[in-house]
Amino acid sequence: MKPQEIEDLSFKIIEREAGDHGFSDDQWPIVRRMIHTSADFEYIHTVRFHPDAVQKGIAAIKSGCRIFTDTNMARVGIRKKEIQDFGGEVRCLIADEAVAAAAKKQGTTRALAAVDMACDWMKDGIYVIGNAPTALLRLIELIKDQKASPALIIGIPVGFVNAAESKEALMALDVPYITSKGRKGGSNIAASIVNALAIMAVGQQ
Repeated sequence: MKPQEIEDLSFKIIEREAGDHGFSDDQWPIVRRMIHTSADFEYIHTVRFHPDAVQKGIAAIKSGCRIFTDTNMARVGIRKKEIQDFGGEVRCLIADEAVAAAAKKQGTTRALAAVDMACDWMKDGIYVIGNAPTALLRLIELIKDQKASPALIIGIPVGFVNAAESKEALMALDVPYITSKGRKGGSNIAASIVNALAIMAVGQQ
């Protein structure tokens, strides 16, 4: 089978097994791609959307926004062509020497220091977190202090320490977000959300 045939068949299987999922027409393509990436139908029950999240994300991509990721794995997993065709870019600062130096000096994680470095550049962009709860918690702090204003936060950190708690803190904010309850997530899931938004943005041209 060709790659597109495999994807099309996978989506048909997901549609059949998901049944009456209850998501809106603009939310379901995102959840479906998350399931396609993970083969995990639990996301049907755990994904949470801010009411403005999908349209804010699509609008940001169409405007040629910057997209920051907390890991290079997430950056690599994002479809670049669609983003770049709109004039946007995908960046990850985790390996930046200045980020490493700041993290060492402050005794924090590089993921947190990367959020600080991206602060001035993320306005009206998308911040994508699939791995580091420390990054999400720092981003929430900056938003509360009115020092950061991304158009959309994709907050899907995975793990046992502060992953679920950071997502709960995100859902308490009145800012556009896409997240999920609990410990599950990951860089691949975070990238899949951006990819779904990018495909939808192309479809709205």
